[in-house]
Order: sequence, then structure tokens, then C-alpha cells
Amino acid sequence: MAVVTRALSTDVAGDAVVIERSWREPECFAEVFDRYYPQIYGFAAERLGRSTADDVAAETFMIAFDRRDRYDLSRPDARPWLYGIAVNLIARHRRAEARQYRALARTDVTEISEGHADRVTSRLDAQAHRGPLMAALAEISDKNRDVLLLVAWAELTCEEAAEALGIPAATARVRLHRARKKLRAVLTKTEPTTEKGR
Repeated sequence: MAVVTRALSTDVAGDAVVIERSWREPECFAEVFDRYYPQIYGFAAERLGRSTADDVAAETFMIAFDRRDRYDLSRPDARPWLYGIAVNLIARHRRAEARQYRALARTDVTEISEGHADRVTSRLDAQAHRGPLMAALAEISDKNRDVLLLVAWAELTCEEAAEALGIPAATARVRLHRARKKLRAVLTKTEPTTEKGR
């Protein structure tokens, strides 16, 4: 699983400022696109695969651009808003997402491209749990999986995930707890046992 990090310099105008400016100067919205396209694309790619991720990410920003005049300017960070749009688009592809998780659960091979040697070590650790993890993700309810992946892959807080999904924060916390509990149960069953005397 890819980890998406967020790093914005302090001299960059807040998202709300940029979006408000884009009401008068539409080309300013490109700044929001440039900031977050890689994160939205990465999130969609993890959930649906690269072939669909381009379409989902592009459509996310087209919808965001069309709805920018309705953006709540009291929210300085546009990430939850953008992830909310992306999650809704991903919902159209639920069956494909579940199929992908089941397929990944059946395979033992991790795609590692040349030039990514620095990621091999972390991937080897993840490889031990990959099949069961993907199988568990396929079994988690859509609503619980959305919260889990917004927190785990998109690195949103539980409150930001709730905002993205348009649900109360308490509901997001319950869904996250349920998803983590299911994952823990699956991964605990697959932990290799250590032999005594070694």
C-alpha cells in the first residue's frame, strides 16, 4: 500500500483562499489541482487500479471545479472535500474494487518496478500479510472500508474522513473501529507461529 504524505509550505495560500479567488479567476483553481492531484490519483489507484485512477482523479477535479462556488470557505483544507468527491466516484466502481482485492489476495507476487529498490524492504514486510489483508478488505462493508482507507491511505484524520463522507465524526469512529477490528481478526489468524526451542 502506498503511503501518501502531505507537505505544504507555509508560504502557500490556504485552499479556501485559492478556491475563493478561483470564483473570479477560474485559472487559479489549477493551484488546488497541482497540490492534490497526486494524492487523489494515488488513493484511486490503490482502490481501483491505475487504469481507472486517471479517470476518477480527473473527474474528481472536474466536479470540484464545477462546484467550487459552493465550497465552504470556513474549511481551510480542501482535502476532505476532494476525497469526498473521489469516494463517491469510487462507489460507482465498488464491484471492480472488491474484485481487485480478491485477485490481490490470491496472488503472491508484488509488482516492484525497477528504480524502486528503496521500497522493497517495506513491501517484503507487507507481502507477508498481503493476501489476507486484501481478502479482508474485500469483505469489509463499503461504508466501513471507505472510512478505513481514507484514514489509512489518504492519511485523513477520523474527523476529516467524516467530513469527506458527510457523516458525523462519531459514526466515522464507529466505522473505523469495525473495519480495524475485522482486519485485526484476519491478520491475527494468519500470524506465523514461532516454534519453541528455536
